[in-house]
Amino acid sequence: MTVKLSASEQMTVEQLLHLLEQAVMPLVQVTASQHEHTPKVVLAYSGGVDSEVLAYGLSAFAQKYPHIACLLIHVHHGLSANADTWVQHCITRAGHYQLPLQIERVKVDKGPRQSLEAQAREARYHAFDRYLNPGDILLTAHHQDDQLETLLLALKRGQGPKGLAAMGAIQAYQQAWLVRPLLEISRDQIEQFALQYRLIHIEDESNQDDSYDRNFLRLDIIPRLKQRWPSIAATAARSAALCAEQQDVIDDEVSHRLPDWLIVPSDTNALMTESTGFKLTGFGQLSGAWQALLFRGYLIHCGVSLPSQAQLQQILSQLLAAKDDANMSIQWGDYQVKRFAGVAYALNNSELEPLASTQLSADFNSLLNGDVADMLMDVGQHRYHLNQQTRVDKPLLVLPPANSKVTLRYGGVGSIKCQPQFASSQRQKPRELKKLWQECHIPPWRRQQIPLIFYDEVLVAAIGLWIDKRYVAQTGEQGISFLIQSAKK
Repeated sequence: MTVKLSASEQMTVEQLLHLLEQAVMPLVQVTASQHEHTPKVVLAYSGGVDSEVLAYGLSAFAQKYPHIACLLIHVHHGLSANADTWVQHCITRAGHYQLPLQIERVKVDKGPRQSLEAQAREARYHAFDRYLNPGDILLTAHHQDDQLETLLLALKRGQGPKGLAAMGAIQAYQQAWLVRPLLEISRDQIEQFALQYRLIHIEDESNQDDSYDRNFLRLDIIPRLKQRWPSIAATAARSAALCAEQQDVIDDEVSHRLPDWLIVPSDTNALMTESTGFKLTGFGQLSGAWQALLFRGYLIHCGVSLPSQAQLQQILSQLLAAKDDANMSIQWGDYQVKRFAGVAYALNNSELEPLASTQLSADFNSLLNGDVADMLMDVGQHRYHLNQQTRVDKPLLVLPPANSKVTLRYGGVGSIKCQPQFASSQRQKPRELKKLWQECHIPPWRRQQIPLIFYDEVLVAAIGLWIDKRYVAQTGEQGISFLIQSAKK
């Protein structure tokens, strides 16, 4: 049975229960088949009228399906003087519904140019995440009027189809599901239900503060829109659904085209294993729309926060206009886009932090002395495996002379010279380090993160790249082997 209420129809308990069943039971079956366990249902429970109605419905659902665990989570933000009273209300009502309740206390820190609403929402969802296992179902009480607010805010921000699609009734969330069973139910219908069944709920005084964008729309704008067009929430929801359909088509096409533009880690130098690159060769011949869609798809693939439309256009313009050897960098938030050898890379700022040169650890000295056979060394984003062995068929770094100082440095001055063992046999003289970086295709931003080994003040090896010919152990001689075992986790 599919529940579809008209705008004037009053919702019953049976219809509310069916709404929950329609949304939840197919996902329970999916999880049971994929994860071989029954998921739990978690309700984001504020105690306001919307979540109170949904908690009432969940109580009926839990009685009908006792094998499905249900949980209410109330987040105490500490932003209101009434927050402790709300906690007591939720405890009382949870007992009435015979549903388990978890109280989560969070701290909301509002930084400069940050929205308190957005920070509080992020804190709430972080709290919910702690209770969600793969396949679990998170319920929120968003309704049709919330959808209209979300759509109007997307218009205010100048968003495209993805933003105008607003909220989905069911969507993947982390490794779980985010479900909004009331998304086609109006605020009036929810309030009528609460009144009919005498549901006690809290009133958050901040909901009357129209300095918040959502409250401004809810209090001042949407009532006037409804007065002129009573069905605007329903028709706006249809527009959002159409935008969602269009976005699904776009996402599907991008997913088919994007792999042709990616350089995955296995295709790059081993020292780039944490980065997926985006090819720029031929990219400029695409239309501006496809450039934006594909590069945005690349950023989503990398799991980075998306730049604004203006920032994205600046990124694309600079990427396509920059010369191959240009050391360009475009930054937004915690991320940067850099270009090297015709490939763009999206990088977290934390990946680019400089590393301090240091004396090698006692563990490494133990390796040099033969006290241990091998060791793992974490440097920046990478993990190196070093061991001492006898040279048979591959170059090894000769052990340092007695009493010499062994130093680990990162990057090094470009004028330092070295003569790698991979260099052409015709090349008899050492080359400058800056030339060797180019020969190994090491991007400029990585060069200061590559560990170099010095015996006294002589560069003898770049870990994971080369050994100086003059410091390669002879066949049958003891030496040090090093390689990149894996990206550091």
